[in-house]
Amino acid sequence: MEYDFKKIEAEWKKYWNDNHVYKVNNESDKPKCYVLDMFPYPSGAGLHVGHPLGYIASDIYARYKRLKGFNVLHPMGFDAFGLPAEQYAIETGQHPAVTTEKNIARYREQLDNIGFCYDWSREVRTSDPKYYKWTQWIFLQLFHSWYDHKADKARPVSELIALFEKEGNQNVACPGNETLHFDALKWNDFSEKEKREALMQYRLAYQGYAQVWWCEAMGTVLANDEVVNGVSERGGHPVERKNMRQWFLRITEYAERLLASLDTLDWTEPMKEMQRNWIGKSVGAEVRFGLTPALSEGEDAVDQKSGITVFTTRPDTIFGVDFMVLAPEHELVDKITTEEQKEAISQYITYVKSRSERERMSEVKQVTGCFTGAYARHPLTNKNIPIWISEYVLAGYGTGAIMAVPSGDDRDHAFAKHFGIPITNIFGDKYTGEEAYSAKTGTIENSDFLSGMSIAEASEAAIDELVDEVAGKRKVNYKLRDAGFSRQRYWGEPFPIIYVDDIPYGIDEPIIHNEHKLGSLPVELPMVAHYKPGPEGQGPLANIEDWVETDAGERETNTMPGYAGSSWYFLRYMDPHNDTEFASRKATDYWNQVDVYVGGNEHAVGHLLYSRMWTKALYDLGHIGFDEPFKKMLNQGMIQGQSYFMNSFFGAEALPGDNEVKIIVISYDENPEKFNSQFDLNGKTHTRTSCNIVPLRIKYGHLYVDTKNRLTKSKFNEYIDAGFSGLTLSIDNIFWKDRTEDGEEYIQCKLEVEKMSKSKYNVVNPDDIVAQYGADTFRMYEMFLGPIDVSKPWDTKGIEGVHRFLKKLWRLYADEQKGWIVNDETPTNDELRILHKTIKKIEEDVERFAFNTSVSQFMICVNELTALSCHKRGILEPLALAICPFAPHIAEQLWHQLGHTTSVISANFPKYEEQYTRENSKVYPIAINGRTRLEMEFPLDAQKATIEQAVMADENVVKWMEGKPLKKFIFVEGKMINVVV
Repeated sequence: MEYDFKKIEAEWKKYWNDNHVYKVNNESDKPKCYVLDMFPYPSGAGLHVGHPLGYIASDIYARYKRLKGFNVLHPMGFDAFGLPAEQYAIETGQHPAVTTEKNIARYREQLDNIGFCYDWSREVRTSDPKYYKWTQWIFLQLFHSWYDHKADKARPVSELIALFEKEGNQNVACPGNETLHFDALKWNDFSEKEKREALMQYRLAYQGYAQVWWCEAMGTVLANDEVVNGVSERGGHPVERKNMRQWFLRITEYAERLLASLDTLDWTEPMKEMQRNWIGKSVGAEVRFGLTPALSEGEDAVDQKSGITVFTTRPDTIFGVDFMVLAPEHELVDKITTEEQKEAISQYITYVKSRSERERMSEVKQVTGCFTGAYARHPLTNKNIPIWISEYVLAGYGTGAIMAVPSGDDRDHAFAKHFGIPITNIFGDKYTGEEAYSAKTGTIENSDFLSGMSIAEASEAAIDELVDEVAGKRKVNYKLRDAGFSRQRYWGEPFPIIYVDDIPYGIDEPIIHNEHKLGSLPVELPMVAHYKPGPEGQGPLANIEDWVETDAGERETNTMPGYAGSSWYFLRYMDPHNDTEFASRKATDYWNQVDVYVGGNEHAVGHLLYSRMWTKALYDLGHIGFDEPFKKMLNQGMIQGQSYFMNSFFGAEALPGDNEVKIIVISYDENPEKFNSQFDLNGKTHTRTSCNIVPLRIKYGHLYVDTKNRLTKSKFNEYIDAGFSGLTLSIDNIFWKDRTEDGEEYIQCKLEVEKMSKSKYNVVNPDDIVAQYGADTFRMYEMFLGPIDVSKPWDTKGIEGVHRFLKKLWRLYADEQKGWIVNDETPTNDELRILHKTIKKIEEDVERFAFNTSVSQFMICVNELTALSCHKRGILEPLALAICPFAPHIAEQLWHQLGHTTSVISANFPKYEEQYTRENSKVYPIAINGRTRLEMEFPLDAQKATIEQAVMADENVVKWMEGKPLKKFIFVEGKMINVVV
């Protein structure tokens, strides 16, 4: 009776599916446990072995909690909207709905193949109108809400309108425009458009203008992290900065709550710190620098009242300001730039437009900038301060302007040194002139009335003076910004917005225009034949006139970003088939927060912040009873792939249409001594000047390169992918190659461990592993690779050991010749000790997600039971239950072979009994004159006299004493025994 994993796994997968074993009920007397994976974006490439790592971890935990008596919700769905699907559709001529459906089917097949305990009856897809109806509904809740800082929560806009009608906005600061002030009389005199524009400055979902990355080739706005080196990360298309009308979510209103409630969450400290850094709370002062008289006179006068406002966390350095820097996009740049500097400023702004924010902030050693020719006035000294622009100041952070203190800030110091700007020393001996003094200790010098004060004292005194001079105020600032919520693409949720006379209304608003109501949910995405951008930067939907134009008004033609549907999907799993609300209050009250959320740290900021914000908003508005979505967060590490590269120079034939030969040079092992300045190829002489440096990656190299990292001629042509079409490449036209002793040609390769990706040709398909070794082996091997939160390389060779372990486990229950060999004999104390030691270890490990040590413990357990020839039901039945979360297929088979008729998942995890693992004796090292000679075991309660008598009577002790008399008997309880002669 051999371990036929293929038959076993196929049988139990069908059984689980046919009997709905994993279906979960919202009503149960058991305690609840909600275990959630970050749902995948279903790409055409399918899963590789790195993807299931987190899924396996959460599956183990979900199965374990169910065995421990919990009602476990463990759902799965698909993040199905997004730019990649649309781009793939454009490239292949298929509709994204078609490709997405195919990709989901492929993912579902692969996930089922690994044996996850998902309740598929709760599956959600963000592209399903039944789902995104409620995404649109939540957007409308945000659109119809504002944040009341006095109540510290979101409230309906209708209550804000009532407040305005009574007293105007004098007691409600405007987050979108601090200069907006009106009383009740003025509000009531506003036109409908003016009222809507004022309300837009308060709404949590609002419309505004912003500088965005526009990609003409892709026809959409890209996020900052989708732009690299001035081109789109996907496809490498040119991008440009463009001022466009966009929808935003006012997450900044939640900044303080998002920060404060981090302390209530069971997340890792690094993850919390990432959130804190992104929110970026800082306390300081807002300072206004006036403009020189020349800038506030004449036809092109700048509003002197506004001047340039900066936020600083170091008001103590106010007398060290030597220049000011504006973001190149700052609205004042055009107004203040002098005629002499206009051309230089224009050229510099053109350069900056090609740079992403990430590049501008990360390249700290690069110093660039341009003088505007204008000057500002120091608020306390009236000194003229030159105004520059530079890429290291961003329009979207703070006020888009800084007061530069080079003696106290590294970047300001580098800037001043680079452009020869005189530096004022306000730190005395602490500033050497070679680098800025940025520490917050010491005293302030050369700073008028602040001189001699400590930094803390100077900060307070400076703020007081700025307030007295009406040039500043105390301020708490946040780095967090309202992210754009509009995308100019097709494959996304349509906005539930109708424009009536160019005024945006939610389609649920109780107004009638031209005797037609605005509409109802869902606003379905229309089927289209092509996805070309609309006119003037609009999305593809703008091309569908009969969809855009309605009897009530015009639809919004932008669509929502990918994170819209993923910001609340965890709530829909609780009540996925509800047609009347996004989820019933009864369901959300029962399941409440996600108890364990598992996913990659690439989503540790954006996705989590917006999920938290949406949850808090829904809580404020009374739709749910909790304001944090994820109680515990677990980030899995990355399973890395093994990639092989050429590390020799070689030549190749010309590409079709090229006049020059392409000589590919690998950067890993460039050896100029090996390179001939001229060489012949195809009857032509070529020189080094015609080289084209391109890295060459070996496709699927980890499967075919031998232990010496050699790629032989027989495998070269079949497994090389040069990365561009039309290249004729063979081992024959490589100039530098080696030969084995028997004359076989080979190319030496270089192994690197890197991210597993289809583009790197180093992926391993889990289907192949499951087919060869089984899903249980695959699951346990992924856990055995190392701690769940640490990245580690995949090595197929290591899986053999785990597969042998499962065979060894099987042989405790069944013999290939004799068949089933489990007996009902009474277990011995040694066998019970092994079992209960394992149960204890597994319980501890699973609760702390230390699955790699659990697998090790199972191996130790099976080895020890095998050594004892243990085939007893009293040991093996609990063992089958204990291993069920890790290897569910073999556990289900063993459970039924043991005579049970219900699924193993319905049983109870074995109970740990301490009595079997409690130590009753101690093994002591016995030393003769300080040198350990042997060991002896004694009961823990043995008295010293008894121990001494036994030791002195032992023949080995007598031998080592060599007939010498006992001088002293030293007994240290629980540690050691020393016989002194």
